[in-house]
Amino acid sequence: MLIRLSTLVITLLTFTCAICLAQNKFNKVDEWLATNAPQMGGRVVLVVYQNGKTVYTGSQNNLSVKQKMVNRIIANRTGKPVSNAGFDADTRQPVASCSKWFSAALVMTFVDEGKLKLTDTVGKFLPVLSKSGKGGITIAQCLSHQTGIKSPELKESLRDMRDNNSMDEAITDIAALPIEGKPGTVFRYSNTGLQIAGAVIEKISGKTFQQLFADRITGPLNMASTDFNTGKVVLPAGGAVSTANDYLKFLVMILNKGTANGKRILSEESIRQMQVNRITAGVTVAHSPAGAAASGYGFGEWVMGNGSVSSPGLFGSYPVVNNDKKYAAFLMAYYIKNDGRGERYRQLNSLFDEAMQ
Repeated sequence: MLIRLSTLVITLLTFTCAICLAQNKFNKVDEWLATNAPQMGGRVVLVVYQNGKTVYTGSQNNLSVKQKMVNRIIANRTGKPVSNAGFDADTRQPVASCSKWFSAALVMTFVDEGKLKLTDTVGKFLPVLSKSGKGGITIAQCLSHQTGIKSPELKESLRDMRDNNSMDEAITDIAALPIEGKPGTVFRYSNTGLQIAGAVIEKISGKTFQQLFADRITGPLNMASTDFNTGKVVLPAGGAVSTANDYLKFLVMILNKGTANGKRILSEESIRQMQVNRITAGVTVAHSPAGAAASGYGFGEWVMGNGSVSSPGLFGSYPVVNNDKKYAAFLMAYYIKNDGRGERYRQLNSLFDEAMQ
């Protein structure tokens, strides 16, 4: 009887210790969120996935008086209701350039189906680009920001595109932009290439970009709270709205080499192609965001060291997949000032690596 009781006690202690370890391994991540939230808009939520499940969900919701005032000013300017409510993993927010990963994946579904080749030139689908000397740009160059087109600064570009009344009008405006180099030899992080690629798949399918995204990405992945804002013209490079939980579903698909819930969304080859660094020795970097200097770029995603790929957004949201340690994570934030962002992301990656030992 005593032996049985001792065995039971040891078993309970072992189980309790396992629970404690699981809870405690993210203590430093908790501390990082608390420390950095004030510089990230005061509201952040983070979800982490590994080994078939969400292993961490954490948030900080401590808006300062100044941040609440700024939110009211933005609401007045945009005509939208003011919201100072806290974020949780199901809060919908614009994700800005995190959209690029979505859009590149959508284009790659057409490559998987043989309806499009990475070597296809855009002029065969969009004659207006041929007329302006841009018809020889390839789909691969569109997805990797190597069109050779000298695009305006990101915010200006998005503002100009929102003024367009149709996708055709947006492409006509792109056709009028100057060339700064031979396609494939200049990297300029911009909205232009993905806008062209979005127009191409609309021409191929006869459907809107938004419908294609719903049919091929959000529908199969059960991402019911994710879409591209319904404006006059879709913005593939920055127009998506999502939640932390929804975006994580997409990242899990990337981590699992294109599969999710028993469904194949993308081929393993497409996942591999998306993660090949296209900024080779012969490519001149004309423009790259602050903090991204040490990273390469594939299709819609930055290729970082230590097996990680990512696609951060202007408003501070940060998705990451680590292929070496087999985890995915999404940080949802909403703020503009980007001082120190790159270093914060590197710190968070190190804490992930430590927790995932």
